[in-house]
Amino acid sequence: MMQDSLTDDIGQSFDLIEHYRRIVSLVPSLTETLFDLGAGERVVARTDYCIHPADQLATIPSVGGPKSPDLTAILALQPDLILMDRDENRQADAQALMSAGAQVFVTFPQTVQATLDLLWDLAALLHLTAQAGPRIQTIARAYDRTRDVTASWPTVRVFCPIWRDPWMTFSAKTYPNDLLCACGAKNILAKHSQRYAQITLDEAAERHPQLILLPNEPFAFSTADAADIHTHAGLSEIPIRHIDGTLLFWPGTRLAHALDQIPPLLADFRPAPATA
Repeated sequence: MMQDSLTDDIGQSFDLIEHYRRIVSLVPSLTETLFDLGAGERVVARTDYCIHPADQLATIPSVGGPKSPDLTAILALQPDLILMDRDENRQADAQALMSAGAQVFVTFPQTVQATLDLLWDLAALLHLTAQAGPRIQTIARAYDRTRDVTASWPTVRVFCPIWRDPWMTFSAKTYPNDLLCACGAKNILAKHSQRYAQITLDEAAERHPQLILLPNEPFAFSTADAADIHTHAGLSEIPIRHIDGTLLFWPGTRLAHALDQIPPLLADFRPAPATA
């Protein structure tokens, strides 16, 4: 039986008979995803942080940042669908838009599989399953292959901060944690009680990472930040690699790039297999 509706990540039901032709995306990863799935011409507004695909965004107006959108400007565009995310956007903004009568589709993928499910949901919602299906299937197969390969690898213990002053990182129940696991890494802060947690470099050192990843977003870590980390006695000998933050923190079609680039980055730091 053909599905006639689907629900978003806050339980709202969306009728699949509807045709959404004017979309405002307040989530950078989903802006890119819309273009990749074949719905780019429907995007009537984006955020300041929507940077991919760069060559197609210049003529699309921005309505502010994900956490500081211009709600008046958004409603003036008369969108029939607004894309928001529970991590990326503020609940108060979503509620204000819904109270004004806007249709707001809210996402919250915390795993790679949930991201793949979201891609299928967006394709169905936008009547693009036939067109976008092959691309989604390719990403899903890449995910399966990656897990099959990395399952036999010794895992790399990784520390990946996302902010400093204070230092912060992510734990389990987050997309980057699940993605790193799929790619052959073990997040040393996975068992922290908070999804996004303040930590100290002492706490990081106590967990004995084998590699430190410094992304360029949401905090733009620099070579100076890397040098500061290496001044800590317990981390002074741990290799540091800078990484494109979109690979870790953009659930959507960018997953394809993450699965292609993160496992090779980790490969050089895998510990040798145990010998009998």
